[in-house]
Amino acid sequence: MVATVPTPAPGAVQALHSTVIGWYEAHARDLPWRRADASPWAVMVSEFMLQQTPVKRVLPAYAAWLERWPTPASLAADAPGEAVRMWGRLGYPRRALRLHGAAVAITERHGGEVPSDHAALLALPGVGEYTAAAVASFAFRQRHAVLDTNVRRVLARAVTGVEYPANATTAAERRTATELLPAGAERAATWAVAVMELGALVCTARGPECGSCPLKARCAWQRAGCPPYQGPARRGQTYEGTDRQVRGKLLAVLREAHGLVAQGQLDVVWPDAVQRARALDGLVADGLVEPVGPGTYRLPQ
Repeated sequence: MVATVPTPAPGAVQALHSTVIGWYEAHARDLPWRRADASPWAVMVSEFMLQQTPVKRVLPAYAAWLERWPTPASLAADAPGEAVRMWGRLGYPRRALRLHGAAVAITERHGGEVPSDHAALLALPGVGEYTAAAVASFAFRQRHAVLDTNVRRVLARAVTGVEYPANATTAAERRTATELLPAGAERAATWAVAVMELGALVCTARGPECGSCPLKARCAWQRAGCPPYQGPARRGQTYEGTDRQVRGKLLAVLREAHGLVAQGQLDVVWPDAVQRARALDGLVADGLVEPVGPGTYRLPQ
């Protein structure tokens, strides 16, 4: 369990801001969704794609997606199955359906413009606490605590003094992140992305580069002697031989078919008939595949 610790004194907090933001200004990656000409829709697309997927895999998919669907209305006008097809091998394809659902809602409720209001963002289908805060912060430069895995890890180490945060975000983490936000909205938005970048490039989950970390002298975990993690077992992500792998193989056939797919075309992708049927049933239940007739399937229309 992550211990509750006092927030650093105001002077220390300001120094923390200056250190991290200064490091970010010198070391930030040039990513397309961070550029001044990136639309709120482009930022939203990036946030959906970056969930559980590395930047290097997202970059080509992001570019292709925005070339085809540069606005929410253009995606909303297409079938949800086309979103699943374009999602390709990014993994966790339900994100494609959720992004399509958000595009439809933006088109119907907000005239095709991504709303700037945090509550309106949170009300969109498929948009959770993190995504709403990230879009409000990065696209509209608002003051919100943005707590992704990287931010949570940096704050756990630098402020709380433990190697890893809890598996699920806690109320104490949210309180700490909120208390650490700079007062001004613009600086708070920069702070949010700066801490995220620090976690992605330096304060990584495995093999953190503490020697080059700008927070080394201030890090509570360093001062404590880098004690090993003592909390509940951290969740691993296996893939080989799992239903996730089978689902991916089945979806690949449907994405490439551009039409109806017969059961026999799906049967050849995985030898275990029971697991294959379970994976296909799961895809149907998740709305990623539609049964059209006996033994015939397609992407959702």
